[in-house]
Amino acid sequence: MSRRARAFLLWALAMLAGAAIVWNSRFTADMSFFLPSTPSAEQQVLIDQLKEGVVSRLLMVGIEGGDGAQRAAASRTLRERLAARPDFVSVQNGEAGSIAAERDLLFARRYLLSPAVGPQRFTVDGLRDAISGSIDLLASPAGMLVKPFLTRDPTGELYELVSNLNGGAQPAMRDGVWASRDGSRALLLLQTRALGSDTDGQEAAIAAIRADFAAAAGDGLRLVLSGPGRFAVEARATIKDEVSRLSMIGTLAIVAVLLVVYRSPRLVGLGLLPVASGALAGVVAVSLAFGTVFGITVGFGSALIGEAVDYSIYYFVQSGRLGVDAWRERFWPTIRLGVATSLCGFGALMLSGFPGLAQLGLYALSGVLTAALVTRWLLPQLAGDAAATRDPGPAGRRLRAAFAALRRLRWPLLALAVAAFAYLGQQRDRLWHPDLSVLSTVSAEAAAVDGALRADLGAPDARYLVVVAGADREAALQAAERAGQRLDRLVADGLIGGYDTPARFLPSRAAQAARLASLPAPDELRPRLRAALADLPLAADKLEPFVDAVDAARRQAPIERADLDGSALALAVDSLLLPRADTWSVLLPLRPPAGGADVDPAALRAALAGSDALFIDMKGEFDTLYADYLGEAVALSGAGLLAIVLLLAVTLRSPRRLAAVLLPLVVAVALVVAGLHLAGERLHLLHLVGLLLIVAVGSNYALFFDHLEQAGGADDETLVAMGLANLTTTIGFGTLGLSSVPVLHAVGVTVGPGAVLALLLSAVFVPRGTAR
Repeated sequence: MSRRARAFLLWALAMLAGAAIVWNSRFTADMSFFLPSTPSAEQQVLIDQLKEGVVSRLLMVGIEGGDGAQRAAASRTLRERLAARPDFVSVQNGEAGSIAAERDLLFARRYLLSPAVGPQRFTVDGLRDAISGSIDLLASPAGMLVKPFLTRDPTGELYELVSNLNGGAQPAMRDGVWASRDGSRALLLLQTRALGSDTDGQEAAIAAIRADFAAAAGDGLRLVLSGPGRFAVEARATIKDEVSRLSMIGTLAIVAVLLVVYRSPRLVGLGLLPVASGALAGVVAVSLAFGTVFGITVGFGSALIGEAVDYSIYYFVQSGRLGVDAWRERFWPTIRLGVATSLCGFGALMLSGFPGLAQLGLYALSGVLTAALVTRWLLPQLAGDAAATRDPGPAGRRLRAAFAALRRLRWPLLALAVAAFAYLGQQRDRLWHPDLSVLSTVSAEAAAVDGALRADLGAPDARYLVVVAGADREAALQAAERAGQRLDRLVADGLIGGYDTPARFLPSRAAQAARLASLPAPDELRPRLRAALADLPLAADKLEPFVDAVDAARRQAPIERADLDGSALALAVDSLLLPRADTWSVLLPLRPPAGGADVDPAALRAALAGSDALFIDMKGEFDTLYADYLGEAVALSGAGLLAIVLLLAVTLRSPRRLAAVLLPLVVAVALVVAGLHLAGERLHLLHLVGLLLIVAVGSNYALFFDHLEQAGGADDETLVAMGLANLTTTIGFGTLGLSSVPVLHAVGVTVGPGAVLALLLSAVFVPRGTAR
């Protein structure tokens, strides 16, 4: 077997092994890209809520168009269809029947569940007040719920419990179903069985909603749907679509450029081998190291096509006249140093505590290194004597003239750089966007629809949470009840509008035992009841079913978690009562005060001082998370830049040469940042990563100009190779600038123009000897 055949066989076997690993890899596009691998206690709560919290399972549905009767009829039909599906554990639209199972369960266990049950409740005064309240409710819209149960539940325990099914915030009613405040749309609130982190399950649930609506809706009706599940599904679809589309655009554009230059499909195919090898190696490395490959990582990696193809360009263009051995001796050391600087920049990201940044670093490092090694060791074996390309002389002479003309702009460009640095210094506190929401793929229109539906439904957003813990479920529930007592005082003072707790539907055994102990025997209850009803329009003998119900409740067994199975109460409890490895956590989401006022975190922390309860502002945690991202990205970028400088200093062994190589890179970074900020671009941490890539990629051009100076002049092959390599790099990264995904867009608009500037500025600031 020839040496060429052996080389190709080894490469093919490596590619097949890599393809097998990729085939079995798990790809995802969820929020894990932005979540820390070692979160704090507060950040762990944030992660749990994003993946498993009740808010992440909510889907809000609006039905628009037609008249009120049509919308209400469609709402009823849609609720009936969806409630029969296993995809949903709860489908509510305000109809009495939509909470029938929960109502029956609450009614049967009302004396175990109602927090109002206590010794005072069954005194003469307590009975009078409670029964008077129930009689007053008969004349209100709630009378339909109270009237059928009045003789068995005159104290209104069921009404209080049912009111809490939706957190106490009930939407408006039109034609017997929930409607928006202005009555223009019917509303439904759904809880999916799939976790918020289960994007496939959320997608299936959304498809079911759309299918059933199409079957239930009449002419002129429109479906409006929102919620975290929809955003996750659309984000995944957007990332998948844009990664595929932009990768195809970039690849086709680069192939077209190479065909024009090489005029040989064989050379183009050979030139793409390092690219394919690097892309596969990047996915394999990430899959083996992390177990899951983020879609954004693949999208970012697709831009490396532009840089990975650079190495084959240098080889084909430069070795055509010199031959392989001379190319290795004369140019490979410079390429190798450029690869090393890229590895320093990308490798710094691997130290990140955030999986997203670490994956980007590992993918880029593995891809670039593999592409360079394939170019050095495999490409010469496969290309043989066919590596010669068209004569670069005419293009080289034009580039030489263009670079010479650019040198006359040295002082104006230095002045522009000084102005850019001065502007950046003035704007330093306003350069970086302070909010993680800048990375969201949710459009302003979709966010507005979500906010409108959430306001009409009174759906929770769980921004504010109180978290308590216990050694076991019972201890955790007791801790939740103690925290609830403090929160009740805040509700009474108007500092919060209310809160949710699993203890509402699964009280601790101690609380249930205390409530049962407060229930009077029939011979005690009857005389108190007669006294309480003396001035009320209700005869005591009509309430004998109430006496029997209280007596039966005294012998009830405590309600257990298994008793809630088959109802929406189970999800309400499970989403707020979370088992951990050695403890149980309880989440108590807070609702803001009435009138739209915001929660006062300082007052809440003061009210909870001295307890074991932890108050968490989820938005604050998101902001902290983003600040941690940005701070770490700054530190890692600085470390990568320092590693590049040290590597160049050790290799070049000349302060003058080092300054000549670094100056165009520093100026390019300053001009890109200033230009993006002036253009209104909202800079965030992925722009910062892009700046590091400018240095990593641009160092190749500066090093080649330094090499040309040492060689005594610029040859046509090297100038053409640099120009062509810069073009393919700009195409590879620049296409990402077309993306609507903020992470990909940021890298594209930063590295694309930055690579061009790095080449041009390297030509401008190159020492005079290389321009001849």
